[in-house]
Amino acid sequence: MITSLRNARVRRVRALQTDARARRAEGRFVLEGCRLLEEARRSGLVPELVLHAPSPGAPERALVDAWAAEGAEVLEVGPRVLVACSDTEHPQGLVAVLTLPERAPPERPTLVLVCDAVADPANLGTILRTADAAGVDSVVLAPGTVDPWNPKVLRGGMGAQLRLPLVEAPWEAIPSLLAGLALVRAEAHEGVPWWSHDWRRPVALVLGGEARGPGGEARAAARDAVRIPLPGGAESLNVAVAAGVLLMEAVRQRSGGPLYLSRIDG
Repeated sequence: MITSLRNARVRRVRALQTDARARRAEGRFVLEGCRLLEEARRSGLVPELVLHAPSPGAPERALVDAWAAEGAEVLEVGPRVLVACSDTEHPQGLVAVLTLPERAPPERPTLVLVCDAVADPANLGTILRTADAAGVDSVVLAPGTVDPWNPKVLRGGMGAQLRLPLVEAPWEAIPSLLAGLALVRAEAHEGVPWWSHDWRRPVALVLGGEARGPGGEARAAARDAVRIPLPGGAESLNVAVAAGVLLMEAVRQRSGGPLYLSRIDG
């Protein structure tokens, strides 16, 4: 059993939890908790290292035994070490180090999401979960967007990162990555109402950051805009909420729902 916080494996896990640069350098990330690790198993991922509590529950024990049989290094750790390796206030008894999955985008995507400087981990996690539910083909992460393998983003995404192709790219490369797609940006106060945009065509939706919306490079690349009319007193919607509204309209139209041409602001 590992009980020392100075253990090399413990220090490595803590670095991968807290430092995006360490994750990029190693090509590894950390998942914790039975639910997310079950998602990893369903996605065909095998950890290289699994740390677990002295007496794991039945679901955790099943995962530990399965991964041990598949060649993962499985180690028992003391409670203090488990707390140190966890990003949550109440550790769930299971922490694993995995290789960053490489999911290639389809050759001919029809629905892509671009996140431009979405800096809040909870927002990005929710956006990725919604994108996964909506059947988005891939997600492009423009500069200023939080690391999608951040522990808080992983919890918010509920495993979406394990299934979605994720592409990190500078703005100068994004238009060529999205060749053949119409780029449309979400705005707070300009553009057509979201229901009158034709989401049935191949499209890349650009969502801007929480504070300023799409940046100058995003506006230059995506000249068309859609907005969500707000008849109440709020100035704008949370970016994750806006993502849900817009992506589910794409789902509705692509499922045979009518395109509403009205320009009434509601």
